Amino acid sequence: MCAMNTDFPLHLFHHGENYKSYEFLGAHPVILNRKRGYVFRVWAPRAKQVSVVGDFNNWKKTAHVMQRMIDKETFELFIPDISSLTSYKYCIQTQDGRVLYKADPYAFYAEIPGANYNNSSKLFNLDTFKWTDKAYLENRKHTHFYTSPMNIYEVNLLSWKLHEDGSYYSYSELAKELVAYVSKMGYTHVELMPIAEFPFDGSWGYQTTGYFAPTSRLGTPTEFMQLIDAFHNVGIGVILDWVPSYFPKDSFGLYEFDGFPLYESSQWDRMEHKGGTRGFDFARNEVISFLLSGATFWFDKYHLDGLRIGSLTSMLYLDYDKNPGEWVPNIYGENKNLEGIAFLRRLNETISNTFPGALMIAEDSTAWPMMTKPVKSGGLGFHFKWNTGWMKDTLAYQSMDPIYRKDHHTKLTYSMMYAFSEEYILPISHDEVTHGKRALIEKMPGSYEDKFAGIRALMGYMMSHPGKKLHFMGSEIGQFNEWDYQKGIEFFLKEYPIHEKYNKMIQTLNTLYKDYPALYEIEDSWKGFAWLAPDDASRNFLAYQRTDRQGNAIIVMINFSGADLLNYTLGVPEGKYKVIFNSDSTRFGGEGKVKKNTYYTANTYSHGRETSITFDLPKLTCVYLEKINS
Repeated sequence: MCAMNTDFPLHLFHHGENYKSYEFLGAHPVILNRKRGYVFRVWAPRAKQVSVVGDFNNWKKTAHVMQRMIDKETFELFIPDISSLTSYKYCIQTQDGRVLYKADPYAFYAEIPGANYNNSSKLFNLDTFKWTDKAYLENRKHTHFYTSPMNIYEVNLLSWKLHEDGSYYSYSELAKELVAYVSKMGYTHVELMPIAEFPFDGSWGYQTTGYFAPTSRLGTPTEFMQLIDAFHNVGIGVILDWVPSYFPKDSFGLYEFDGFPLYESSQWDRMEHKGGTRGFDFARNEVISFLLSGATFWFDKYHLDGLRIGSLTSMLYLDYDKNPGEWVPNIYGENKNLEGIAFLRRLNETISNTFPGALMIAEDSTAWPMMTKPVKSGGLGFHFKWNTGWMKDTLAYQSMDPIYRKDHHTKLTYSMMYAFSEEYILPISHDEVTHGKRALIEKMPGSYEDKFAGIRALMGYMMSHPGKKLHFMGSEIGQFNEWDYQKGIEFFLKEYPIHEKYNKMIQTLNTLYKDYPALYEIEDSWKGFAWLAPDDASRNFLAYQRTDRQGNAIIVMINFSGADLLNYTLGVPEGKYKVIFNSDSTRFGGEGKVKKNTYYTANTYSHGRETSITFDLPKLTCVYLEKINS
């Protein structure tokens, strides 16, 4: 057999400790006995026989039979004179006589879904690309992301833009157009909806079949590397959505890989997952090695900056999406998924220890405690958590006619009751603009003009609220139609002045956010936030102050009502204030009713303070004031 040191990687793999098993399992180019070729390895413990089939042997199942390795569970074969881009699968004969054709779980590349060879894997050498982002990665190690700006543009690469014939933009095209757009708009990061290969476009990439292969719909792995490299060269971080909780039942994928449950749990209450998928077996060491490797891989080989873990709730709770009688309590009689929790802690520690500056982000809608606290302190070890509570309350409030908002004012203020309990990202993601939920601007009540005024005020509120930011593509142009994964974003709307001006406002806000540390530097305590007027529910008015570590302050004032506020007096610290953002500006599509650019405090008591300013604030308007220290 192949003269290679295989014992130690196998040992680590079977003990759940091989977080780079992609360097061992799968298909790799080697030189053996002076012959160039590929060595294939696959874990299939209950298979009766495994062979490699592909273009090179006309898919004959007996042409290249693999041999069992020392563990008796893993199969290996060296095939000489075989080249990159060759299509292949594993032909698995099961103990009960079935013949299964499986894609390589560790494949680096795959056929375009639906192509001739039915989702087969393709040989590919990942080590030929020359990265140019060394300086970026070095700087990332020393960046304190908690005290740095983070404004994420969430993108579905298959539907950001489409060609006139409906075809996708390639990775190479996106490296030019998307990178330039995100940089111009002033975002700090992009978050890509799942890129790991998937068979069905309608799953948006969340039902993965190739955990180590970027989708071939848009190009080669090398071209995806070029896209990430291009982002890094303009200082933009890349976050990837990643789903380690479940996988689809496609016959060529992980589903009952050797004829029986292998990657999925064999326990009756844990095997099936929502949406007709299978849940991973977090109690099996080899599955832990597979998933740890699946995460490590994207940081190692693709220089990724972060992972956002989807469907996290199902990994925390045994009764998630289940009725009574459909789940079995853990050994303590609780609904906590102890194995899933242990895996998440291992995952976050592994990534944090191996890749300094890398981000691990949790999508979770529950009140699970200490999500973003260190594992050594009893937490789960994520760096950030999506603040879905803020999102739901905020969008519910914004969807109301202003006449009813006075009775729901706490939807704006309640978030500050828990804002410092975790490290948060404020998300307005793809989930909020599809499946009948309406586009973001369509959630705004009132006339056409009021909708734009409302969304401008909402963006001013979001960008000044504690927490990092995430916006889904299309919201930055005021698209009225819901996101459709089969259609591109309606950039033609920018031909209309009000959409172009709104887009200009988002660009201005994004730049302002990065330029003023008061808006991002202190997100974990009251040192960075102070209420000025939290309880003026009758007039739908809100005011607060953001402060940076040097004491520089920005005052935020928002009129969420349907009527202009006239001669309003607000208690503020003594000093001089300059308007640095006004959502009612005519250059943003507003009416231009805010005339003053500078305010001086008067010795008039208001809101518990000895000094105050008096101003007019139009309906549905947000204004930022910078305190001038001179």
